[in-house]
Order: sequence, then structure tokens, then C-alpha cells
Amino acid sequence: MIPERIEGAEWLHRPAVQAIFAALKAGRTRAVGGIVRDSLLGRVREDADIDMATELVPVSVMQRAKAAGIAAYPTGIDHGTITLRLDGTTVEVTTLRRDVATDGRHAEVAFGTDWPTDAARRDFTINALYCDADGRLFDPLGGAGDLLNERVRFIGEPAQRIHEDGLRVYRFFRFSASHGGERLDPEGLAACRDAADRLDHISKERIGAEMLRMLGLGRIWRTLAAMNAIGLLGISESSLAALGRYELLGGQCAEARLALLTDAQPAHLQDDWRLSKAIVGKAQRIADAARLLAGGKTNWAAYRFGEDAIEGLAVAAAQNDWPRDLLAETARELARLPDAKMPITGQDLIARGVQPGPLLGVRLAEIEKKWVESGFTLDPEALLGTAEGPNQ
Repeated sequence: MIPERIEGAEWLHRPAVQAIFAALKAGRTRAVGGIVRDSLLGRVREDADIDMATELVPVSVMQRAKAAGIAAYPTGIDHGTITLRLDGTTVEVTTLRRDVATDGRHAEVAFGTDWPTDAARRDFTINALYCDADGRLFDPLGGAGDLLNERVRFIGEPAQRIHEDGLRVYRFFRFSASHGGERLDPEGLAACRDAADRLDHISKERIGAEMLRMLGLGRIWRTLAAMNAIGLLGISESSLAALGRYELLGGQCAEARLALLTDAQPAHLQDDWRLSKAIVGKAQRIADAARLLAGGKTNWAAYRFGEDAIEGLAVAAAQNDWPRDLLAETARELARLPDAKMPITGQDLIARGVQPGPLLGVRLAEIEKKWVESGFTLDPEALLGTAEGPNQ
């Protein structure tokens, strides 16, 4: 049964949201897109964006918001978008639009008041869902039925939707994984296959953002395999198999998947997908921890990489197709190890007579090795006893 209204959505009953609806009541205004879609499923994230569509033109939105004491910012005024903020709540309000022209990256739009026309310019039926301040659903394209049946379907002709914005190819796969049970609409898949070699114009940042969101989902292996099959990704067969095993282990860490899909060399994704150094760095730490764990160096993995070694364990098991008993044994060993910090410093060695210089670094490395390989059990006096004397 498709409900007539959204019930029990916290964001919809928030005073700030209702105040924004009230300020814009001179023209019909409805919430739209992901916030409505996921409210129908009862799975709205706490940090979910709140978007609204309105018949009011942008200048009128700003004037009415300011008159009601709501901060208004013309963040995308050329495309009809005004950002409103009140009591910690941010809402993006966009005037109803219709496309005049598009080159696959940017669209020239005209403002309007026709809701079905506004809906028809969106990407998928599940994203063309609206609700008013009372939660009453407006569904001009049957998106609610598709949503409840886990069908991700382009609006109108898939090839035309992709021509308007090539990023919709990546979004088709992401939404098929997040809202379609990894079942791919045949018409949509065929259009994506046809467009796969004509997407060079899309910015790497936009592609990277879509892929990173997908990599953090629960189940994506079948989707990644389909993307690989049409040439959208270049994942090796061994990496793809490891990604499948990682998923079977219950893994869903985006950085761990990055380590797996790049054969443990994620650094190049800073160029390919414009991912941040922090994300790529975490993926590399997980990959390096996995390499140590695969070599039986559990102590070193824990010492060098801390919590990242936990994901590294799942990556090592997936890459090397570990039997369950080996995974369980290594997990127990990793859990037993303390969060330890090297108890000896260079100053401690100097106090014992080791001269500053290259020898100091050598001795410190030797002590560190003994300490780590002892399972962090040797005390400082025992460790310093191995480095006494100026010439040792």
C-alpha cells in the first residue's frame, strides 16, 4: 500500500522546517527528493539534506524568508536555489524549473509553476517525490510504487536523462545498490552501457563523490561487477573477487573497499577521483595493515596502524581467501594486543651513553623491534639493557 502522507518523520515536525513552510506559503512549497523518498522508507539519516521546491521566484523566497527572521543566502540563485537557515536547520529551496538547453554538464533553465514539468526534469522516479507541510504526498510519476518495489527507473527516456547529465550513469548504479536491492532496470542498464565511453566530460570530483557514497553502502559487489562489465570501472578480476569476499564478511568500510579495488595501491585515486588525502591515506593504512597481517606480523600491524588494523584484518582475509578459523584466530590475537606506545625514546638512549647520530637511530630501531616482537611485554629496563655503552 502506498501511503497518502508521511508519518512520524522528525524533520517534518521540526519547528524550523514548519516555519520555513509558513514563510513561503504565498506559493505552494513542498519538500522534495531524498528526504521524502527516505522518509517513506523510514530510514532518514540524521544529517540528511532537506530540499524544497516552490512556485515562488528566488527573489520572493529571499524577501519572505528575511521578513520571517530566517537567514537567506543566494547560493545558487542563477539556477533558482536559495539556502535558508533557522535554528541550526538548513533547507535548500529551489524554484520550479524546466530545462531550456543542456550540454550534458550544465543546464539552462527557466522558472515555472508546473509541478509535473519540474518532476519530469529529475533523474529517477524515486527522486521525484514531494510532500507538503502536513506530509501529504505528491507523486506525479509513480515514484512511490517504484520505491516500495525497489525499482530504480529513469524518468522518461534513459538516454535523454543521461545526455542531460552524464553523472546520472553513476547515480543509477548507486541508487540501484542503495534502493534497488542491486537489481538493475534493463532499460537503464542498456542506456548506461551505451554511454559508458562518453563520460570524459564529467568532473573527477563528482565521480569520486558518487563512488565514495556507493563504497560505504552495505551491499555493492554485484553493482560493481555490473559497472566493471560495461567498462565504467577497471577493477581486476582478483580485486573484484576479494571485494565479494569482503562483503560476505560483513564489511562495508569505504576506505577498505578502496584498498581492495585498487590492489592495495589507492594513492592514484587522488588523481582519478579527486579523493581527499585523508580518505586515501586511511585506505593506504588499511592496505598496509592487511599486508602485515597476511605476513603473520600481527604485532606490527597493531602497533603501526591501531584501529585501522581491524579493517586491515578483513581486507587481508578477503584478499587471501582465509578460512574462517584463521580469521577468528588472528582476530583474537589482534584483540589481545594493547594500544601500546614505545616506552623508550632517543633521550633515554643518550642518557645510557649512546651518541647522537646514525647509531642512535639504529639502536632505537633494534629496541623497537624487540619490544614489538615480544608482544609489548619487555619493560623499559630490559630494553635499555640492550643498548648500554657509547659504542654499542
